[in-house]
Amino acid sequence: MTIMLLAVSLLYAFFTIVLWVTWLRIPSLKSASNLAAGPRITVIIPVRNEAENILPLLDDLKAQTYTNFDVIVADDSSTDDTLRIVQAYASTVTFLRVLPLADERSQSPKKRAITQSITVASGDLIVTTDGDCRVGSQWLASIAGFYQKTGAKLISGPVTFTAERTVFDYLQTVEFSSLIGSGACTMALGSPTMCNGANLCYEKKVFTEVGGFTGVDHIASGDDEFLLHKIADRYPDGVQFLKCAEAIVQTQPHSSLQSFYYQRKRWASKWRTYQSWVPMILAVFIFLSNAAPVVAVVGWLLNFLDGSTAIFVVVLKVIPEFLFLRQVLVFLQKNKSVVFIPLTQLVYPFYVVFFGLAAQGKGYQWKGRKLT
Repeated sequence: MTIMLLAVSLLYAFFTIVLWVTWLRIPSLKSASNLAAGPRITVIIPVRNEAENILPLLDDLKAQTYTNFDVIVADDSSTDDTLRIVQAYASTVTFLRVLPLADERSQSPKKRAITQSITVASGDLIVTTDGDCRVGSQWLASIAGFYQKTGAKLISGPVTFTAERTVFDYLQTVEFSSLIGSGACTMALGSPTMCNGANLCYEKKVFTEVGGFTGVDHIASGDDEFLLHKIADRYPDGVQFLKCAEAIVQTQPHSSLQSFYYQRKRWASKWRTYQSWVPMILAVFIFLSNAAPVVAVVGWLLNFLDGSTAIFVVVLKVIPEFLFLRQVLVFLQKNKSVVFIPLTQLVYPFYVVFFGLAAQGKGYQWKGRKLT
């Protein structure tokens, strides 16, 4: 038991240090704010019941410095005023198109919304975000400039949360930064694992090339990661992370534990359906690495593991993690969240173990719908 705990902990410490060094080596770019011409972009926003959030996002898009774009808002049978609000806004601008979707039963309504939007999209590049997000005025200029520079088939952008108001918000910000940072680093290392659909860009023709979401359209989550894996398989050097402050997208943190639970359970369940072995092995490794300090502390308390070993296992986890998370949070302009890293580290091992087990069950709630 002791040898296994130490082996897992040492490997995790080495892994996290590699992530930290890799993050530092990813160049931070400036937005091409004076970009005169570039690829045609279609921004796709799948929405359901976003009446309280959609107007600020539309105003953000109206304020973009990059002008060669249009927007499709795909409304998935909202039961609030989302559709009416977007239609009224569309009557005042030329860049916005509304796509009302039929109220059909689907195990993956977001994939359906994106797929139907792409069939009518005019852009060579597809950029996706969510209805509760906020974007800066140079968001699309950053993406277009990076695409012109790299020719990437898929570009993953940074995502964080809007201003925190509670301790729960800060904990979510720290936890989410680990996902964004890890995803960026695995792309830089040539083994892409994760990205986020709130800030994702890919070539329209490549989406068609890889068959879109065919083969994974029955899975409730994963409109971003499964597509990432498909494109990475076809173009191993074609996926890149855009480390640019002007490209940061902000989304709303969860206000309730229930909504947080359903989202994370949905995310955690994806590992069983990964076709690539890298994210699958990584998911199991992260689970074991977070279980290790829990087992070590419990073993110490029950007197079948000595205290020095337990402390060493914990230290191997928290110090490399702190170094990595601090750098990611600073880039995301979340300096105030740095002080919450230790508290997050205290909670996170139990969180990972809990959701690793919870994901084995079926059934999710999303926007008032039950998905399996």
